[in-house]
Amino acid sequence: MELVEEQRGPVLAEDAARRLFALRQTPVALARTLLEDVVETDARLAWNGDAVALAEPPGTGLLLEDATYVVVDLETTGLRPGQSGICEIGAVRLRGFEVEAEFETLVDPGLPIAAGASAVTGLRSEHLRGAPGPAEAVRDFLAFAGDAVLVAHNARFDLAFLDRETERLTGSRIGSAVVDTVRLARTLLAGRVSRFGLAQLAWFFDTAERPCHRALPDARATAELLLALIGLAQERGARTVADLSALAATRTRRLLDKRHLAFGAPRRPGVYRFVGRDDQVLYVGRARDLRSRLRSYFRSDRQRPAVEAALAAAERIEWRVTGSELEAALEELRLIREIRPPGNARVSRPERQVWLRQRGESVVASTRPSPVGPLRSRRTAQLAARALAPGELGRPEAALPRLRRRLQDLSDARRFEDAGRLRDRIAALERVCRELQSLDRVRQLERCVLVPAEEPGYVRALFVAGGRVASERTLPPGGGAALEIEAGLAATRRPGELDLDELLLVDSFLRHPPPELRVAPLRRDAILRARSSLPG
Repeated sequence: MELVEEQRGPVLAEDAARRLFALRQTPVALARTLLEDVVETDARLAWNGDAVALAEPPGTGLLLEDATYVVVDLETTGLRPGQSGICEIGAVRLRGFEVEAEFETLVDPGLPIAAGASAVTGLRSEHLRGAPGPAEAVRDFLAFAGDAVLVAHNARFDLAFLDRETERLTGSRIGSAVVDTVRLARTLLAGRVSRFGLAQLAWFFDTAERPCHRALPDARATAELLLALIGLAQERGARTVADLSALAATRTRRLLDKRHLAFGAPRRPGVYRFVGRDDQVLYVGRARDLRSRLRSYFRSDRQRPAVEAALAAAERIEWRVTGSELEAALEELRLIREIRPPGNARVSRPERQVWLRQRGESVVASTRPSPVGPLRSRRTAQLAARALAPGELGRPEAALPRLRRRLQDLSDARRFEDAGRLRDRIAALERVCRELQSLDRVRQLERCVLVPAEEPGYVRALFVAGGRVASERTLPPGGGAALEIEAGLAATRRPGELDLDELLLVDSFLRHPPPELRVAPLRRDAILRARSSLPG
């Protein structure tokens, strides 16, 4: 699929076979035989003579007003199709922009419902006993949908579950045209709303049906949302389902024209920058393999909107080779702090850090330092603060059993909105507890981390102590390394400010070390021994 998209057109069978199966010479007949299963089991692909091309889903050429739409929503036992199952399907069929029929069924997936999902939906495993199994439920849904255009909010999630069951039933995935109302809303409402969740968009359009984490009501709300978005799309000139799909599509194909910006990138670690008009740096990233990472931007539609926008506006890509991915990661972090690229808006920044502290009879997230922090996400800290009583501030994790009992009580009382709010606060507090535990651990780090330098034979040494990267030195071959080590050790004895982000970044490499990384205690002899064990 990626190969066909990269070519922006049909790919000859022998070329595709050579790429997929690493064959030097492939006759057309053999190539077709090898690719037959790939093409027949992927509804997105079709034969075009002796070439593999993108299939056009049925219905894409229909006028918007002539098309039939089936808006579907699923409730599941968890988030991963391979480990979770469908527990409810709801769908609404629209014909002529009017509701024609509805479909609703509970599903017994043969799996327990996760506590979080149960608290939000109100569904429990006992409610699903006697309901049809996944195969029967999906078969009934496919019969209801027919060849209509499928619509879902965050379609990737719902279609992943439906495709899994459809493949079990038929051996292939769903071949209908699909419209994702999340992507469509991001295009049509850019700059007008900040969040694109179903609840936020239902409030924005003031839909009659409000989402409640049950399949049919959420499908009804999505159907109302679809009609509103179609109206906006028509104002932009959309006439057919294909036009609607184009508005909802990612920019992958348009970005393919910029592949030349990554030409020449080496297979080395490094840091890279997307640079736009007037030399504005739009995005900074790092890679273990610059060539592979940069090429991946033109082969995948799974980019964050900010990164996608940065790449769309980029006029060139610059990169700097480093000796290791760790060095590239530190350089990336420092460049983001210095330049503040718009595509890196989600990266943690020190000035946004907060601490939990008592104010009166409540707990708040504050910019004033306290023993509980710093925490990198203000929003997470605020939610966690609402869950805590002042007496629990010393040991936030001790509040979790009380909160989980309260969550179960709210679910039993069918107070699902209150349960949803408390669930979010519990999740935030769990994240805060994990972050505080990690912070306590990394504050105690006293290590010298050694990685290859860019220059052959040289080594980069990072001296970590006192809650920061106290010094970075380049160790040359021979006896000169001892002088650099002494200078690095001297820096660890000087006081300095906590640098949480750098410390956590180094810690992530220590917990999952790449093969070229070595770690030594802060002693000259130990550092010299670790240096001699580095490859090359």
